[in-house]
Amino acid sequence: MKPHFHKVPVNSQASFRISHDVKANFGTIWHYHPELELHYVVRGEGVRFVGDNVSNFSAGEILLLGENLPHTWRCNQEYFQEQSSLQVEAIVVQFRTDCLGRDFLQLDEVYAIRTLFERARQGLLIHGETNQKIAELMRSAVTANPFQRLITLLSILDVIAQADEIETITSAKAFYQSNEMETVRLNNICNYTLANYAQPITLTEIASVANLSVTSFCRYFKLMTHKTYHDFLNEVRISHASRSLIENSMSTEEICFESGFNNLSNFYRNFKRIKGVTPLDYKNRYIQ
Repeated sequence: MKPHFHKVPVNSQASFRISHDVKANFGTIWHYHPELELHYVVRGEGVRFVGDNVSNFSAGEILLLGENLPHTWRCNQEYFQEQSSLQVEAIVVQFRTDCLGRDFLQLDEVYAIRTLFERARQGLLIHGETNQKIAELMRSAVTANPFQRLITLLSILDVIAQADEIETITSAKAFYQSNEMETVRLNNICNYTLANYAQPITLTEIASVANLSVTSFCRYFKLMTHKTYHDFLNEVRISHASRSLIENSMSTEEICFESGFNNLSNFYRNFKRIKGVTPLDYKNRYIQ
């Protein structure tokens, strides 16, 4: 997709930004910015889009996103209904690579952090004990004084740089910048897909949402996302199915049709292609 440039508000008296946000959603615009972003979901769940990856997110998830990596989070309406709440919560740290000085990353002592910043260009998902350590540090940083915040940021980066419990999110490093019209169009496509993935969506239908002919839409979507709309739709459906496999008591067949697939073989084939395992193996992994 062509993401929208986002200017991160920065306090002139601080070298980086940290915020504890409680609001209606995490924003709906597909965007990027030159700052790295450490994003800790305290409360909320739904589908996140990072680079060329579409996956579920839920409370406790922590991501480190590299500079100019496009991303957005879309919250599930079911979550608000279950929680009787119209709010999500996150702690977010945003900083530039040179926030500690232009020569800081050239020091031999911070080689691991310099390497971490390069790895973060593809997005990093933080698991296990490392996740718990980072969550605790981020919570403490919210109420710390400015100097302690700086020390905490360095501690966070050191913990992540030394950890093995890290998963790379996306393979895409490049993207096209967008104008406002393209941003609106792609968000309309995304919103419509998330609202209707459980039903059949024809190319004629989604092309009309984008105000394009079917031929132009297929060419346009492939150029923006490096994938077909059919592949994108299946990724959204499998993302929903993954969440249902873990949280619901429905059978695999019920989840298949509830996620928008019209037959089990198609569901199994796409699940294995996208997740790398069968639905049963995926569910058992999380149960264990």
